[in-house]
Amino acid sequence: MRTCRHRPVRSSRDAGWRTVAWREYPQHDRKGWAMAFRVLIIGGTGQVGAAVVRSLLAEPACAEVVQINRRDVGPSTDDRLRHVTLDTSSVSFADAVARLARDMQASGEPVVGVSCVGVGAGSLKWSEDALIALEVGVVGAFARGCRAGGVDRFALLSAVGSTSTSRFRYVRVMALKEEAVTAVGFPRLAIFRPGIIAGNAHTPGYVAWLGRLVPGKFGVVDQDDIARAFVAVSRQDDGERGVVVLENGRMK
Repeated sequence: MRTCRHRPVRSSRDAGWRTVAWREYPQHDRKGWAMAFRVLIIGGTGQVGAAVVRSLLAEPACAEVVQINRRDVGPSTDDRLRHVTLDTSSVSFADAVARLARDMQASGEPVVGVSCVGVGAGSLKWSEDALIALEVGVVGAFARGCRAGGVDRFALLSAVGSTSTSRFRYVRVMALKEEAVTAVGFPRLAIFRPGIIAGNAHTPGYVAWLGRLVPGKFGVVDQDDIARAFVAVSRQDDGERGVVVLENGRMK
């Protein structure tokens, strides 16, 4: 049986947390043990994306984060974070992503694709065509590249209430993005649909406060809770397949 190297991780197999020492474990180990994994992410410079990257780097089981950027952001200060600059508008973008994914797969550890692309409050200044070009075109190409590179698991940032029949433009575009990524055919796809995001620079404080009075999926979820949920999905390899949707309650 193929083996992979594990970092020290915390396990909840007993009532309390405990540390698992460095050693070799089978590639498919007992349920509840966190295995080393790598993440290929786009949108890591945004508000939610940056929080996800921070949470991933705080997770001992995360062996590497490769972040795709449209422009050079300089060297990383963490040896587990690698920045790669790619032209996301290029017709060869998906092929470049596939090559990156295959290189990461060579480590023998599972690779998870993550998209945290999102315009947020600035979406009102964008035309619908521009929004579709980014949210559907770029994210769709990234997802296709990940799948072509052998990635089985993908996590996608969307928005609450996404539906193609909505009268709200941004929500319609989010639905188109979800459809495009779902069509790629990942064996395991997690779609995140947060409501009002607290702790985000694009969310005024009074909006976050008022949002706490709104129950359910349209209410408030803290940005750090979203980030931790992305990490939990990246760590989890329980053999389940299909599409799972995470709204506020499940993220918390």
